[in-house]
Amino acid sequence: MSDDFNMSMRKFLKQVGVTSQQAIEDAMRSAGDTAGKSYQAKMVLTIDGLEMEHVVTGEIKGRDQ
Repeated sequence: MSDDFNMSMRKFLKQVGVTSQQAIEDAMRSAGDTAGKSYQAKMVLTIDGLEMEHVVTGEIKGRDQ
């Protein structure tokens, strides 16, 4: 793969990671007391024109107070 491809992919994935973490933290703060709770999470990545869909699932544990 080309350097341009690798750089653009890494830049996109960094943006996904940073903005997703901010959104999750905001949601957890808005939810209030989440200590001892866990939440099922799902991230869906699609790429138009490639007929691609990638799904990642996991668990996010609530914040301790």
